[in-house]
Amino acid sequence: MKTMLLGALLCFTLAATSATGQRKAATHPAAIKDAGQASPVLLDTMSGELQRAFTSLGKPGPNQKDADKQLPPYFLSYSVADASSVSIRAQFGALADSNSNHVRVADVQVRIGDPKLDNTHGTHRASAVNSLQLPLTDDRVALARTLWLATNAGYGTALDNFLRVKTEAQVRAKEEDTSPDFSKESPEVSITKAAPQIVIDRAAWEQRIKSLSRVFRDYPDVYQNIAMLTVQNETDYYASSEGSRVVAPHTQARVVVFAVTRADDGMDLFRAQTFEAETVDGLPSQESMEAGVRELGKSLEALRKAPVTEPFDGPAILSGRASAVFFHEVLGHRLEGQRQRGDEEGQTFTKELNKPVLPPFMSVSDDPTVTTFGKTWLSGSYTYDDEGVKARRVDLIQDGVLKTFLMSRLPIASFAASNGHGRAQTGRMPTGRQGNLIVTSTKTESEADLKKQLIEEAKKQGKPYGLYFEDISSGFAVTTRSAPQAFQVIPLVVYRVYVDGRPDELVRGVSIVGTPLAAMKRIVATSDKPEVFNGECGAESGTVPVSAVAPAMLVSEIETQRQQQGTQRPPILPIPGAAAPIATKEAQ
Repeated sequence: MKTMLLGALLCFTLAATSATGQRKAATHPAAIKDAGQASPVLLDTMSGELQRAFTSLGKPGPNQKDADKQLPPYFLSYSVADASSVSIRAQFGALADSNSNHVRVADVQVRIGDPKLDNTHGTHRASAVNSLQLPLTDDRVALARTLWLATNAGYGTALDNFLRVKTEAQVRAKEEDTSPDFSKESPEVSITKAAPQIVIDRAAWEQRIKSLSRVFRDYPDVYQNIAMLTVQNETDYYASSEGSRVVAPHTQARVVVFAVTRADDGMDLFRAQTFEAETVDGLPSQESMEAGVRELGKSLEALRKAPVTEPFDGPAILSGRASAVFFHEVLGHRLEGQRQRGDEEGQTFTKELNKPVLPPFMSVSDDPTVTTFGKTWLSGSYTYDDEGVKARRVDLIQDGVLKTFLMSRLPIASFAASNGHGRAQTGRMPTGRQGNLIVTSTKTESEADLKKQLIEEAKKQGKPYGLYFEDISSGFAVTTRSAPQAFQVIPLVVYRVYVDGRPDELVRGVSIVGTPLAAMKRIVATSDKPEVFNGECGAESGTVPVSAVAPAMLVSEIETQRQQQGTQRPPILPIPGAAAPIATKEAQ
């Protein structure tokens, strides 16, 4: 799915969704693999123009130089994202924005040379894609001419970069990984119906979103708030010179509620609540969403009054939601195939293949073919990746041992083929990315027993408390050699669990830091209740929908530090209406 982010205001690395939340199970559109089925006008035009361009480029023509005839492309693909969206946004209980949009964008990928060495080599990889907006109507002539224009521009860029690649190959030292630049894959033909038109009761949803935002009027210490509905129906069309022809529809509905406050010492605090489903009909009831928003407001009020954390190094529990983000950031990104080659990549796990990287009771897979976990829809699902390769389950880690990586069509040492994880936002070159990262364990405990073990471990280490991470917003992972191979994730709700029996204490300003190899091997046990995080992840190939599923986990040691304090004081002028005296009968 090529995320277009139409009308989007906020982009979270991951947005929390509990596996036990009320959701309607999503139904994934079944792929119709039938080469004989009538193709849409758009796909038919793409296929025709692609064939004409592929057989003509590099051959003598009225506008071509003689030198060009020796450099025809060996691969050409067209990828079109046809996306419609509706976005409704409210703040402070009033409508701020309500709009709809429809756009078609074509990505043209041109490869010159051969799979062993082509114009995408090394630092030139991202330049292989040329994008152009397409007409919205199925006008064959207009579509063909726009694709022709994008193809000409893309060919010129590819030609220039291939000459640069050949020059660089003559002067650079031999690369550590000499794998080819492109893998050979069997062509795929899968033509399904396009995603349906978006049909929602616009007026009713405007009222619902306003009502969600209005909840914060009861929380005067919440200074900013946004409630937003985004509905997107997208159909991706793919055609290549290898013979692939794919039509893949996607639908998604998301309500995001975001609120901000500031503590008296100047520390900014925020919370977000996200509700996701395949369609608006699958979203929770209004009553359920408003209850969630009220809990968010209460949480922010409590955080304002909570003490600031101190640096800590000791045992901790990450809830299922927090654990899911943790695995996505700390492990998942480092198992993406392209991070195992290149002079700039840190290659954290490259040499760990067939070695233990997790405790033996843990396994990790990535399976974009599953659409739900329990009753929770998984936003990282897709049928074909953005290189026309069929999605498949990949068992990354089995019983603690690293087995493989998330592969696009960029080969690496020991792995010459894609496993259906080449993903990208429109306008970007696909790379190996996560879809639905699923963590499982054979050593599970109840959450109550896990908490007892946390207290015992803290006592053993002479710590006055352990930490419990209930919610994590996002994080980032450094994977390049130019910086330490470290990670940082930002928890939103953290408690101190005291060994002497005192009540758990909420603290604020916590940041988890560490290095991945050490962090992964400190997992002691996991809970028996997996939870889901749905959201979006940004990397070099853009922003794509992702999901992560994991149980809560107890770690023997985790390092935290204080977040940036902030220097601005809370608002001097009281929020309107918050300090107004209540009128009495005598005053009236």
